[in-house]
Amino acid sequence: MRVMASSLPLPQAMTVVNSWWFEWPWVAYTLHWDDRENWPDPWQLMEESRVCSLARGLGMLYTVALLERADVSEACLIETDRDNLVQVQGQKYILNWDPDSVVNINPGAGINPRHQFTLVEAQQRIR
Repeated sequence: MRVMASSLPLPQAMTVVNSWWFEWPWVAYTLHWDDRENWPDPWQLMEESRVCSLARGLGMLYTVALLERADVSEACLIETDRDNLVQVQGQKYILNWDPDSVVNINPGAGINPRHQFTLVEAQQRIR
């Protein structure tokens, strides 16, 4: 997936990342924001057979980080009152919202993150 997603235009690459993680079997709980110091790195996360919304979002953020795209300068996993969303390039691309779409999604006004995990933090876990 890395080679394919890294060579696609950014909107299509984000759709590939989003769709790929939505294919993983879902479970109600694997990670919690209060335990973020113990979150798995990308390879440990992929060893899991099922993911919750937070783990899926973390996987998406790790994947965006691993793509090392010059056109992605910011991304962040955030906990909102709606879900755990991944914002790429501000709110231009929203991942972990809908399995089939990431571009120009308006998740509604008033996204006030309770927690966040940035692209820089994800990159530090990878290295």
